[in-house]
Amino acid sequence: MAGMNQHVIVAGGGIGGLACALALARAGVRSVVLEQARAFAEVGAGLQLGPNAVRVLAEWGLMDNLLACAAFPAALRVRDAHDGRQLGQLRLGAMALARHGQHYATLHRADLHSLLLTAVQQRPEVQLRLGARLSRCEEDAASGVRVTLEGGDTLSAGALIGCDGLWSRVRAQMLGEQPVRATGHLAYRGLLRTTDVPPALRGNLVTAWLGPRLHVVHYPVKQGERFNLVAVVHGQLPSTDDPQAWTHAAHATDLRRALGPACEELMSMVNAVPDWTLWPLNDRPALRGPHEQAQGRVALLGDAAHPMRPYFAQGAAMAIEDAWTLGRLAQDPAAGDDWPARLALYAQTRWRRNARVQQLSQRNGVVFHASGLLRWGRNTAMALLGERLLDNTWLYEGPPEPRTSH
Repeated sequence: MAGMNQHVIVAGGGIGGLACALALARAGVRSVVLEQARAFAEVGAGLQLGPNAVRVLAEWGLMDNLLACAAFPAALRVRDAHDGRQLGQLRLGAMALARHGQHYATLHRADLHSLLLTAVQQRPEVQLRLGARLSRCEEDAASGVRVTLEGGDTLSAGALIGCDGLWSRVRAQMLGEQPVRATGHLAYRGLLRTTDVPPALRGNLVTAWLGPRLHVVHYPVKQGERFNLVAVVHGQLPSTDDPQAWTHAAHATDLRRALGPACEELMSMVNAVPDWTLWPLNDRPALRGPHEQAQGRVALLGDAAHPMRPYFAQGAAMAIEDAWTLGRLAQDPAAGDDWPARLALYAQTRWRRNARVQQLSQRNGVVFHASGLLRWGRNTAMALLGERLLDNTWLYEGPPEPRTSH
């Protein structure tokens, strides 16, 4: 029992949980990762990683692995979903490298998850435990945290990091039951072979189509061999127990109806998708203080702490930044094994940045889906300000170094 409180329990084996375990392992901290599923897997389709997240992966020695599975778009182009005209552009590729010192990447979620899992499996400091779902946790400020799993097993550790997503059980234990917030938006996600993409849209680009009450984004993944597409529209799930059981034809028909008078070029891309999955988008209000990211020996990371609407392409990046920050603080010999102090510094470092990204993600949803005068103002601002409006130096030059005091 003597060394039991020197390690950490990580609840959740998704991108955030694996990144957390890897960051702690690099600092010499042992952890056990509890994953409720019987096998490690990642659902969903593509994601974007800005230079802030790629910088972390590079520091962790994973750049070659990223190069082997990602695409690196040359630019972000914003277009009108109805008439097809270009509204704005942000150069990425070599320009992102020159401006921010690191790449802008697009990849499949499963590839990022696999990349992190492989790295974690090579670390003797990390124990992976499948089929392990947290039931409750109890904290003893003096000695540690005790976690009880469904089935009755118990584990003790110096700290518990909740990386268990939007419906986090760790969050409920730490902050009480708080219902998630329905956004009123539906995300249709699809993946298609690049050879099936209409020729005019096969460029190495992130393309965002904006229209009233909707937007569509597509970009290459898997070294350009596939394209990821997500269409977000306003609406509610029909009354059914299992929307994922709907047929592709039903999804496609509903999506085409929601897109309305979209331009022919956009519709050619939508019609090329062989299969759709449908996800209602939920989130939570932005963080209001460090107490919502850590208390005592328990902390939250990624979506468990700050779920984000996907309109700023930073959900995975903020989880990776959270993990990096914990790793840096774990490397500080001055902190010793004082996990409450370490986690307090973690929360102080992270909560404002995470809250800002949450707020901007929500704001972008309003701007992307604008109509009337707001739509006119958005288009005018893009035309006048160009890349200055689309670039986010404050974000892409992160993550910020951890604070060293309260």
